[in-house]
Amino acid sequence: MPLEIYLDLISQPCRSVYIFAKKNNIPFEFKKILLFKGEQYSEEFGKVNYFRKVPAIKDGDFTLSESIAILTYLAEKYGTPDHWYPADLQTRARVHEYLSWQHSGMRGIAGKILWLKLMIPKAFEIDVPKERMDSLLVDLEGSLTAFEEKFLQDKPFIAGQKISLADLVAIVEIMQPLGAGVNVFEVRPKLSAWKDRVRAEIGPALFDEAHQMIFNAEEMSKTIDPSAKEIFKPKIKKMFL
Repeated sequence: MPLEIYLDLISQPCRSVYIFAKKNNIPFEFKKILLFKGEQYSEEFGKVNYFRKVPAIKDGDFTLSESIAILTYLAEKYGTPDHWYPADLQTRARVHEYLSWQHSGMRGIAGKILWLKLMIPKAFEIDVPKERMDSLLVDLEGSLTAFEEKFLQDKPFIAGQKISLADLVAIVEIMQPLGAGVNVFEVRPKLSAWKDRVRAEIGPALFDEAHQMIFNAEEMSKTIDPSAKEIFKPKIKKMFL
């Protein structure tokens, strides 16, 4: 049975898994789960991921959730080039250091920009208090500064001279605000140069393909089914407001 990967590329973790699998020529069947149609709540998908979130994989009878677990599983199983998930103990520790920090330090902040600035007010017609948005943008600046000063420093990539899973997980999160018109690279030349290196290593065509839904996020926000909006509104208010 072929490896099945369940994805919606509007999701940052889904993009990291998609890019990694495609870049490393890992054969898989793309199982699209449309989050804004509520397909993650189907009984069938619940058998793949108890938590009903993407990404998730099904490898024969083995199922796995959580993007970091999936990325490391794929790296180990398919013997991808060492730079992605280095064998050297200290270099791998640098990768894990970023992957551990990013859950709250980057993902918990950058990922909310698209929601609070675009999806919640425009797609779900819920007012977002200005002070909430302003506070989040201040937090984002703090996270980006920490990324540059602590994790990137003067290196080409987070773990040193070569791209790793840390850079891949970082770039998909840091790209997310662009969907809401917040260009985090515009006034940060170091961050912008790093992004260009990551894009070049991934390959511009694959990088742009994976992020196409982010570039079209505003148009996509207009296509959400009205009945789905009513289902999601209470969840969104609880998560973001």
